[in-house]
Amino acid sequence: MKYRLRHTTEYAYATPVDLASHLLHLAPRTLPWQAVAEARITAMPEPSRTVRARDHFGNEATWLFLDQPHERFTVALEALVEVAAPRPPEDAATPAWEEVARLAALGGPNAEDAEFLFPSPLVTAEPAARAYAANCFTPGLPVLGCLRELTRRIRNEFAFRPGVTDVSTPVAKVLARKEGVCQDFTHLMIAAMRGFGLPARYVSGYLRTRPPPGQPRRRGADQSHAWVGAWLGPQHGWIGLDPTNDLVVADEHVVLAWGRDYGDISPIRGVLLGGGQHSVRVGVDLDAI
Repeated sequence: MKYRLRHTTEYAYATPVDLASHLLHLAPRTLPWQAVAEARITAMPEPSRTVRARDHFGNEATWLFLDQPHERFTVALEALVEVAAPRPPEDAATPAWEEVARLAALGGPNAEDAEFLFPSPLVTAEPAARAYAANCFTPGLPVLGCLRELTRRIRNEFAFRPGVTDVSTPVAKVLARKEGVCQDFTHLMIAAMRGFGLPARYVSGYLRTRPPPGQPRRRGADQSHAWVGAWLGPQHGWIGLDPTNDLVVADEHVVLAWGRDYGDISPIRGVLLGGGQHSVRVGVDLDAI
């Protein structure tokens, strides 16, 4: 599936910003199943210096430095991406979840990116998340079957409601409210998986804005999206699961970046001198071509 992607973020400041430095995770990641034909980031005002490099997790990162006073800041990504996600394994073909946890705990060549097994700043150890997911992890069941059931439960039992949480809302509060948005449901599922010793990472990206004819509109498609990367063991590796929509990630999703939680890969973060209060508008379009 080929997509044209546009992501625009506009900031308006109450007072002029004299100096600013921004870290962007906006360029789509090149993967064996995702080809990036074009990715262009533009900003107004134009930065005095731009640096591009890979971060600790291998994501494309861009640093912008602005040294002229400005009351507005706009950054836009335009990209052409082709996605051909591999077919997921059958649930029964994946090992028992306890075996995956055992291999992850061993580390070494049997585990991949073991840092995704441990608590992180926005996904701290949360016993309530483990308790919530306990019914999904029946002893001896295939790991993918367990994770599909957890994904289904979150989709069915939590209301998608923008504005009631923010990116720093604790998992315990999301559990208590039973509502939130994609990053909340992703953090919840990661906390539950790590509670059972299963490596899980936070994946940011985009979801097809307009679904195919006859398909329901996906939740969270008008903003940058988030979902869970789950490790199924050395044979099957990583798979994406979208608890906001109860989906195994396939050709409707475009991957931007991954990390331990939202804080590692927020699309835009910055340090400003001046500015005062600010407002922000975000627009996302991911259209099949």
